[in-house]
Amino acid sequence: MEAEVDLYEYQARDLFEAHGVPTLKGIVATSAVQAEEAATKLGTPVVVVKAQIKTGGRGKAGGVKLAHSPAEAAEKANEILGLKIKGHTVRKVMVAEGADIAEEYYFSILLDRTKRRYLAMLSKEGGVEIEKLAEERPDALIKRSFSPLDGMTDTLARDMAYEAGFDEGDVAKLVPVFKKLYTVYTEEDATLVEVNPLVKTSSGEIIALDGKVTLDDNAQFRHPEHRDLQDHGATDPLELKAQKMGLNYVKLDGSVGVIGNGAGLVMSTLDVVAYAGEDLASQPKPANFLDIGGGANAEVMANGLEVILSDPQVKSVFVNVFGGITACDEVAKGIVQAYKILDSEGIEPKPLVVRLDGNNAELGRSILNDAHLPKLEQVETMDAAARRAAELAN
Repeated sequence: MEAEVDLYEYQARDLFEAHGVPTLKGIVATSAVQAEEAATKLGTPVVVVKAQIKTGGRGKAGGVKLAHSPAEAAEKANEILGLKIKGHTVRKVMVAEGADIAEEYYFSILLDRTKRRYLAMLSKEGGVEIEKLAEERPDALIKRSFSPLDGMTDTLARDMAYEAGFDEGDVAKLVPVFKKLYTVYTEEDATLVEVNPLVKTSSGEIIALDGKVTLDDNAQFRHPEHRDLQDHGATDPLELKAQKMGLNYVKLDGSVGVIGNGAGLVMSTLDVVAYAGEDLASQPKPANFLDIGGGANAEVMANGLEVILSDPQVKSVFVNVFGGITACDEVAKGIVQAYKILDSEGIEPKPLVVRLDGNNAELGRSILNDAHLPKLEQVETMDAAARRAAELAN
């Protein structure tokens, strides 16, 4: 699973500003009092109070409101803060300058993984759900696939704008904005830069009114400053713990912990566990995705188990390893090591079902047999092991 970091709108706005993309001023607030102070500081006749969450549909859910005074901004912030939008609780808002909007457009650049190229999309119809527009009126969305070696050239930007129906005057204003957004995309190692809407004001200015940016976390070694953009407060504590250990872990809502080596095997294991649980009374489901990767050693395995066993929802754990680069004896040593850590901390182990196959599988099984670990069962096949793990969580 590829690691990506979605930014809040205010963080995307800051990146836009740093690369010369025209934006409006905005100030983040976590309380009504701060929102009032922000509106006073901005000093514009109208401000917009916008929920800062990492999902769409804010406007329809009441997460975007206009205010005509600092006092009203405080009122609106009070209404928005604490709101739940698509499962996300609003903990902060951005108070931004109001804009006199004449027209709304859409523009984005993203990674086209199937073609291994970049994809730019443009529409004269912004401020709408782009997926819906693409489905209902595909002609209204201009798409251009281009090579990273060529980049966003003047010719490409102009051709897209003319095809979308912009006149010469607007094209001249849009091209430099498109190129600056492309600079954000490349220099920040993003996998998505989206502006919806990109607006034209009544005075003819082009402004990025709302921004969405997704960064490639695998490129973080080039951007130490990106660490400050990660919202650890919104990250599940177990995911944060796993992240610090260098583990590829995603928390789910089930009761069967899952550890495997290789994303494909782990995804298959999740499916098999879910299927095995369908016939049981409580219908146990996978509690997580955890890929220890190829070549994992005993320490990685022990860390993975420590994270999963820290989840109070987990009732059983299924370790499914096919040894290739990862040797099964190292996995077995990691399990033994994890049990020792649990014992030293006075934590009682949970039922553990282990299926080892491939490189050094027999040696791994022998290590586990000799260790006589409590609540540990070894099962030969993947289906049978998944069934047993589901039964133990039932």
